[in-house]
Amino acid sequence: MLKLLRSPQAAQWGSTLLVLLVSGMAGQFAAHGMNRVQWLGAALAVLGSITLAVMVRVWPAQAAAPRD
Repeated sequence: MLKLLRSPQAAQWGSTLLVLLVSGMAGQFAAHGMNRVQWLGAALAVLGSITLAVMVRVWPAQAAAPRD
């Protein structure tokens, strides 16, 4: 069971769900009205989750690449 939680597929699906969750929450709060600081925080949260999703997908490929 723990091997499934630590698998690359679980990390990819988890990061995808994180991006969707954070984006949805930011959109929901934006619909109710936010000030500039809240907009900045929401934008940083979305960018952070996207960065995590990119790292999960790029770093394993770099680690498996042969080094010269």
